[in-house]
Parts: sequence; C-alpha cells; structure tokens
Amino acid sequence: MQFERGSGILLHPTSFPSDFAIGDFGTGAFRFVDFLVEAAVAHWQILPLSPPGEGNSPYSAYSAFAIDPIYISPSKLVEANLISGDALANSPPYSNRVDFDAVRGWKDGLMRKAFYTFRMESFPEIRHEFEAFCGEHSWWLDDYALFRALKSANGERGWFDWEPGLKLRQPDAVAKARQDLSDDIDREKFAQFLAFSQWSDLKEYANAKGIAIIGDIPIFVALDSADVWCNRDEFKLNDDGSPRVVSGVPPDYFSPTGQKWGNPIYDWEAMRSKGFGWWTARIAHTLRLVDAVRLDHFIGFVRNWEIPAGDDTAVNGQWVDVPGHAFFSTLRHRLGDIAAFAEDLGEVTEAVSQLRDVFEIPGMRVLQFAFGGDAGNLHLPHNYIQNSLAYTGTHDNATTVEWWKGLDKHARAHAKNYLKTAGRDIHWEMIRAVLASVADTVIIPMQDILGLGAEARMNTPSVGHGNWGWRMSNDAITEVLAGRLREMLTLYGRKRG
Repeated sequence: MQFERGSGILLHPTSFPSDFAIGDFGTGAFRFVDFLVEAAVAHWQILPLSPPGEGNSPYSAYSAFAIDPIYISPSKLVEANLISGDALANSPPYSNRVDFDAVRGWKDGLMRKAFYTFRMESFPEIRHEFEAFCGEHSWWLDDYALFRALKSANGERGWFDWEPGLKLRQPDAVAKARQDLSDDIDREKFAQFLAFSQWSDLKEYANAKGIAIIGDIPIFVALDSADVWCNRDEFKLNDDGSPRVVSGVPPDYFSPTGQKWGNPIYDWEAMRSKGFGWWTARIAHTLRLVDAVRLDHFIGFVRNWEIPAGDDTAVNGQWVDVPGHAFFSTLRHRLGDIAAFAEDLGEVTEAVSQLRDVFEIPGMRVLQFAFGGDAGNLHLPHNYIQNSLAYTGTHDNATTVEWWKGLDKHARAHAKNYLKTAGRDIHWEMIRAVLASVADTVIIPMQDILGLGAEARMNTPSVGHGNWGWRMSNDAITEVLAGRLREMLTLYGRKRG
C-alpha cells in the first residue's frame, strides 16, 4: 500500500506521564492524542504491546497476541469500582525512568484485587463483556492464559524446563493443569480483557480524532513464549523442545563473531504446508489493534542467519532462504492489501528489495544514517522515494541531540553542509529536512521533538539492561510546542486534514 503525505510521532505508552510509576492507557495517553490533534499530526507510532520476558524488551515477548497488563490504568479500575482508591496509595514512587520490576509487582497485586472484586460482586455489564471477549479470543487466549498460569506455578521457569507431560503438551497433563489452575487461568484472561478494553477505548478515541495508530510486528518470537510452546512443529526444535538453530546475524566489520540473538527459527516449510495460518492470524490480529504495522527485520522474510543453538557465537551460522513470495501472496489473498511497511534497514540485498517492491511495501529511511560523505546514500533526503517512511531516528537510535554530540568531525562537517546549520538547533533542522522530503510519511521520535539527549534514549541494542524505561515529563507537551510543529507541517504539506 502507499501512505498519504503526512507525519507521525513515535512514542510508546510506557513513556507517558501519569500519576504512577509508568505510563499507561489512562489520562496521559488521551492527553497525548489531544496534542497530536492540536499539532495536526496524522499518525501515532508505538512499539509492540506484547508482554515482555526477561529484559523488558517488547521485541522478546511471552505472546505475539496478548497485551501486557502493565499498561492497564489503575485510575480506570477505580472508576469501574474494581479496586478502591486506597489501593493506589502504595504505588511505586514517580520517576523519569520506569522501574519495571517494582511496577509489575504492584500492578499484579492490583489485578488480583480487581479480579477478586469481579468474582465476588455483581458486575453484569462487565461480566457480559468479559464472556464475549473470552469467546472471541479463545483461539489464542485459552492457551496463553494456561501458559502464564503454568509459568507462575513453576516458579516462572521456561516451558522447556517443565515436567515432560506439560512441556510436550500431552493431552492428559494439559487437561489436568486447566482444571487445577482454573482460577489462575481466569485471572490471566481477566487481565487481558481489561488491557484490551482500555486499549480499545484509547484507539477509538484516537481514530475519532483522525489519528491513525501504527503498530509493530517483531520478526521473531521468544523461545519461552506461548507461541512456541503451542506450535512446536512450526519451529526448528528438537524432540525435547530445545531449539536446533537460533537467530542472529553474521560476522561483519563491527562484530567479528556476529550477533547471536537466540530466538528460535521458524520452520517455514511446515508453515507453508499449513497455509501460513499462524502468521496470517498474527498479522490480522495486530491489524485489529492498530491501523498499520511496521514489519520488523524485513530481511527475515527473505532469509535467516541460522546459528547452531549450542554455539557461543554466530560464526558458524548459515543463510537459509525463506518462502517470502509465497507468504506475502497468501497474505494478500486472505487479507487483501494490508497497511504495512518494511523495516528494511541495514544490509538490503536485491532479494529484499525485490520482495518489498513486488508487493509494493514501503520501506524506511533514517536521516541519522545519511552522513558518511556519499552523495548516493539512500538515507539522504534527495535520494528518498515517495513510497517510503522517513525518520530522524528510531527507537534503536540515539536521540538526535545525543547522535549529534557523538558524530566524528567528517560526518559532522557533512551534516552541517547538507543541512546548512551550525547545529545549535539540530533536532529541528533534522526534522525540517525529513519533512521537506518527498517521502509520503515522516515519523519523528518524541524525544527529538523535545530536543532531549542521552538520558531519553529508548533502547541501545548492544546493551541488555537499562532500556525501554524513558518517561516524558508532565510539562513536556505544550500549546507552544504543538503550534511550532503544526506550522512546520503546514509549510511542508503534511498538516493532517
């Protein structure tokens, strides 16, 4: 598909201001939507909403279909009379960084209180909606809720360390677990119901205001996920459930041993034999939650670097082709022309470009990658094409202010000359450059609009801790800021409406 000329802001819900120690689907989120409207912005891009595993990365989640209950607004639970206002008194202290462990423990307690109240008191309207939700989503929810209940019962150990009957999903063992853990399973379902309901209200509000939400689909899933546990035959696993090969990237100039990511690899031929049903369901489900999606690591639909699971590095991996054309043909046949674009950064082979272009999937341009001295660099605005999305930076990049401070003198000189700037207001000069380009859509991280530095970086890919926790301050979004952005969007023909 082709996006219309417009603009968007990248900001994940955990980063919203709130009365608590994390952003959520409450007042701060609705206020941000109002800011987008005031600034005449058309799109709001988020990271995956999935419940993350160790490290809190939304790109390594326990499920490709669930929403992390950490986003549930406690204030809305009070409004629904599911918890009392007194229950909010012991919230972890407000901070400009999210303490995920503290917040998760506190919110888990709130969910238990809300579920207990729901079970013990009369909520006919909520009960009817909950039962309808469970019926509509049973195809993934039943197994996910069981998976989370079993993880809790097994001290949060991965499914591959459970007793054999459960690890291998033997029918008698699974049936017994469903019976023994029925209360825990229902509580997990109720948490999903609350998360989906609050997100639905927020999305409905945004859409009614003319704001489209862009989501994100990671290419891989975590080994310790309901998806792998329930679909072992669609991944390259050994009989005991351990992976034969795992994901990563080969050695290069920057990493002589490559990168071993560790995700299990899809058995694409097994998936093809089933009509790519799991992937089709995943994308269709995500597109009910958002209006468009970013397809992460698009090269993974062309080929994967498969590393022997027992190796310590990625050196002995090999490229294995993926039936990407067959997959996207099936997807188009079943879902039509989906609203999606490709994260095609890094090495873009001819096969990657061909797959993207045959199915008319827009790609990405990132201005921070542009200044190496080569006038043919695809990330320089004069080389952009219309059917693309342009960014100053992404969630994996330094903020523009941090990036500018770290540039070597040659790249800095190139950027100064190209942008015709001394760099005193570099974030706005970079924003201006992408807005003026021919790219249909421009997405700007909120940190760049605010001109923030290293303290506001969302993720450093090579660092396994301290990521994903940045929060925006309560006074960050103002009428003055909205006006400045609106004026610039108007100037470059990107004003919404």
